[in-house]
Amino acid sequence: MANHKGAKDAKLEQESSGWLEIGRIVAPQGLNGEVRVYPDTDFPERFEQPGTRWVLCSPDEEPRPIELLSGRYLAGKNLYVVEFLGVENRDQAEALRGCKLLVPVSDRPILGEDEYHVLDLVGLEVIMQESGAKIGAVVDVVPAGNDLLEVKLYQDPIADNNSRTVLIPFVKEIVPVVDLQARYVEINPPPGLMEI
Repeated sequence: MANHKGAKDAKLEQESSGWLEIGRIVAPQGLNGEVRVYPDTDFPERFEQPGTRWVLCSPDEEPRPIELLSGRYLAGKNLYVVEFLGVENRDQAEALRGCKLLVPVSDRPILGEDEYHVLDLVGLEVIMQESGAKIGAVVDVVPAGNDLLEVKLYQDPIADNNSRTVLIPFVKEIVPVVDLQARYVEINPPPGLMEI
């Protein structure tokens, strides 16, 4: 079965801000200034490769650059421990608790064939391939064995027109067409999938 893959590289910090949130600093690690970061990206190099990141500690301030020196993944905790230039003790690390780590939108990694940034998939219209009927819009991509498109249906006769969401496996057999430029996907669901 051929699979599409949704690659999550954070979420837009603000729709027009030009920044992607890649993680949140959740706590100091030890006494020497390292911090624990909860990642919001599928790209480990965001925390393992040295270079400039940006930190945002308050919504009413501008992101400021911070130099990442090193990072390592804590297996089993889904956290990274990272070291920043100039953060040398626990008090300085504690001051970063709750801050968001950002990268510019222009810094999105290039993906392979049949890989898509989650941000590009959210908002796409969903069209039934056979009938051409527009049935809903992608509201999220749920990571699973195969990624699942979470689709909010436009109308739902089963739920008295209160819209509901359905999960559609993001595989080529069910989602044969992804057109990012025209902002739609075509689906060819097996019988019963839409009733689940």
